[in-house]
Amino acid sequence: MDSKPCIASLTVKTSHVLPPDTNGHGTLFGGELMAHIDDVAAIAATRHARKPVVTASTDSVDFLYPVKEGDTICLEAFVTWTHNTSMEVFVKAVTENLLTGERKVCTTAFLTMVALGEDNRPTTVPNVFPESKEEKLLHEGAPKRAELRKERRKQSKQMAKSFGTGFPWNENSRFGNNPS
Repeated sequence: MDSKPCIASLTVKTSHVLPPDTNGHGTLFGGELMAHIDDVAAIAATRHARKPVVTASTDSVDFLYPVKEGDTICLEAFVTWTHNTSMEVFVKAVTENLLTGERKVCTTAFLTMVALGEDNRPTTVPNVFPESKEEKLLHEGAPKRAELRKERRKQSKQMAKSFGTGFPWNENSRFGNNPS
């Protein structure tokens, strides 16, 4: 399997922010932006692996600036690092006021995508190599981010085990253990 440059997976998606995409403040719903992020990351990962992919994790998403109704949101994504069956994808979202031309980076995120084989099980992906200064910076930091994700996943599994599937979790609650 030949290695590929980061730029080979570059995916760009621009959308106009319309009234149904916004909340009561006239800004893009956070969940709508997260859906755009997941979509563009999946396209970049699929472009790299040339196989179907699923989202394994999304690192924290910080909303740095609001995206206003009438603005555009432009997302850029590319694979920064690979590890056997998984790919780290960097996503940058830029909001633009089309009337003034003002642009701001409103969000950055890292997602981990896993490639699937014909049996719907994880399958190997090509290695990726950085070329630009920015790609090298992201590539070099990826093993540390992967280790942090691994620890966070371990903690999430423990939390899921502790809380279980019932609600509420406190058996002494006035609601009892009835999940309905």
